[in-house]
Amino acid sequence: MMTRRKWLLFTLLVVGVSQGVTADLEEINDSPEGETSFHSPNTEEEEVPTGARMVVEQTHFPREEVSQDSEGGGEGSSEEPSLLDVTGTEDLPTEPVDAEEKQKALQRVVGGTADGEPCFFPYLFLGKEFTVCTTEGRGDGRLWCSTTYDYDRDKKWGFCETEDQAKQRRQAQEAEDLYQTAIKIINGTSKTSQKKEGYSILMKAAEMGHTKAMEKVAYAMLFGDYMTQNTHQARELFEKLLIEGSPKAQTGLGFLHAVGLGVNSSQAKALVYYTFGALGGNLIAHMILGYRYWGGIGVPQSCESALTHYRLVANHVASDISLTGGSVVQRIRLLDEVENPGVASGMLEEDLIQYYQFLAEKGDVQAQVGLGQLHLHGGRGVEQNHERAFEYFNQAANAGNTHAMAFLGKMYSEGSDSLPQNNETAMQYFKKAADLGNPVGQSGLGMAYLYGRGVPVNYDMALKYFQKAAEQGWVDGQLQLGTMYYNGIGVKRDYKQALKYFNLASQAGHILAFYNLAQMHATGTGVMRSCHTAVELFKNVCERGHWSERMMTAYSHYKEGEADLAVVQYLLLAEQGYEVAQSNVAFILDQAGEAKLFSENETFPRALLHWNRAAAQGYTVARIKLGDYHFYGYGTDVDYETAVIHYRLASEQQHNAQAMFNLGYMHEKGLGIKQDIHLAKRFYDMAAEASPDAQVPVFLALCKLGLVYSLQYLQEMNAQELMSQIDLDQLLGPEWDLYLMTIIALLLGTVIAYRQRQHQGVPRPAAPQRPQGEQREPEQ
Repeated sequence: MMTRRKWLLFTLLVVGVSQGVTADLEEINDSPEGETSFHSPNTEEEEVPTGARMVVEQTHFPREEVSQDSEGGGEGSSEEPSLLDVTGTEDLPTEPVDAEEKQKALQRVVGGTADGEPCFFPYLFLGKEFTVCTTEGRGDGRLWCSTTYDYDRDKKWGFCETEDQAKQRRQAQEAEDLYQTAIKIINGTSKTSQKKEGYSILMKAAEMGHTKAMEKVAYAMLFGDYMTQNTHQARELFEKLLIEGSPKAQTGLGFLHAVGLGVNSSQAKALVYYTFGALGGNLIAHMILGYRYWGGIGVPQSCESALTHYRLVANHVASDISLTGGSVVQRIRLLDEVENPGVASGMLEEDLIQYYQFLAEKGDVQAQVGLGQLHLHGGRGVEQNHERAFEYFNQAANAGNTHAMAFLGKMYSEGSDSLPQNNETAMQYFKKAADLGNPVGQSGLGMAYLYGRGVPVNYDMALKYFQKAAEQGWVDGQLQLGTMYYNGIGVKRDYKQALKYFNLASQAGHILAFYNLAQMHATGTGVMRSCHTAVELFKNVCERGHWSERMMTAYSHYKEGEADLAVVQYLLLAEQGYEVAQSNVAFILDQAGEAKLFSENETFPRALLHWNRAAAQGYTVARIKLGDYHFYGYGTDVDYETAVIHYRLASEQQHNAQAMFNLGYMHEKGLGIKQDIHLAKRFYDMAAEASPDAQVPVFLALCKLGLVYSLQYLQEMNAQELMSQIDLDQLLGPEWDLYLMTIIALLLGTVIAYRQRQHQGVPRPAAPQRPQGEQREPEQ
């Protein structure tokens, strides 16, 4: 068993290796080629790219498609040229020998009529040539080959495999067939019952040792996706997959050790597993390491290391962005829903969606366009559905709506499973919309001229239409203008103009605008180089990856009362650096008895950890929660001084009324800070100015403060002696007590009236408004 000291040395060694790789990555990112491989070229998938150039509608990489799964990111390697390929020698043949052909030539048969002799490729069997071992002519499915060219004449043959090897091959093929069947079912339906059936088939493939099936089943058990949640079995599967070097399994085990789920929490082990997962090309692991280096969590804080990891993931995310922009990421804070029930969460209620559908069926054009956009991008509780989007846009376009025409053009230009790509039809819709002054259509025409889609390439026309769209504030026009100025396409290269238009597009939330700005800040192109700014921008891009869909899955689980399923999914997102996920994890753990995964004495310390990480990313409520935890001793010792520090940070940096009120109270009581009634009053007054909601509690606190101050003053002046010298009947009249009661009643009536007015002034939820047809495209 490895001693603690040996494990520490091993961890330091791995961290040193990872930092060395990080340095190599940084050099690669600065080089023109920007390609490398981090693991064996014999692996199944291809490398995650490390280099990219400025994007227009998507990023272009010197790579093939990267295989991705929703639960664990993508991993793989591309084969680098060997040293012999680069240098060469005079003794070697000019034509390299194919490895597969060499293997065939050396393959020797087992049994048959030519035991031990090598296979001869190609060979002739029943008048047909074969270049590989075959099962034809046999009923048992075993592979065989001929050891001479003409089997029909010589009858010289043997098996290409032993009986055990044949059995293993048949079992592997059966597992692969089960895996493909399961994936087809899972991806081809939205019904829960059918997805569960697909995962049950996937489980059979996993039991037969199919690697990809084991990976999917492990994550399904971890998250409770269409299977019963079982973190213990998930861990066992991850450990089995480690033998095969699965980066997804390494990342999964890193996550379990990081959060202490089913194992003792160990940040050192988590770092080791995350590092190997990242070296295997796993994007989730890269994102987690990027966040850890950025925040200094378990590693020395390093902006450059964070930049390297985040840039690699951002390259991949940006390359997947389409012309239609992809799906919308919904980020719902559970705490905000509880504390502000009247504030819309961004989700559309089912009855409201049905109301819009009713209006659309009745011919309401604005409703048709709004529903079309909802189904095109997804989000707000509506699943992405291009077929439904096309139907709604088509109805609105037939009624003459220019926005619908333009979006039909975008859909035809992009193409999808339900709508074949067609540049000519896209051009027709874009031109109709652009001629009527629609900025979406103008931007679409600009794209057509820029790339020669259905028309000859014409940079002048592209620039003209992009400028028209940008003048109307359309985000795509601004983005494309920035790209043209950055690359000097059709115009003189101008980084200042590019920066201007990228900034405008980023204000509307365009993901590619963030990506391009990040590249400029990372390389110091057109701006002063800023690693911190580049990391924040790349982090924003990374958080738009497809893994963000788990945010809504976790929210749905929580709403259905499945807090444990929600917590695990939020925990992984929190590890990736999603601040909303961190605050949601802390909120669920803060609610006594909701999450059963952890014991009662663990919930508050874990909640404190995630409030701390959320506060570090600028979430004000999390900062106040940290103050509360130290004030009351939740998950930590009572520490008034630390509570004051957190309240002061929230007060000074975010001008939070709650923090100011708390500071006033602590000054009043002298808790963790010198008692000072004057400073207490000052903070109470500041709280009332910062928020109208604080005015009533501040009024009551000031009344109490005044009473306390008066009592202290009287005590200092020897109140008994003073009262004996004062004749209230002579000073205020014989009925002074009635006057005092009247004044108190008036004060009480004022407070009651003010509170009633406050309740009447609370805005009711706004009546449902029809979707605006001419509104901007949802955030991309």
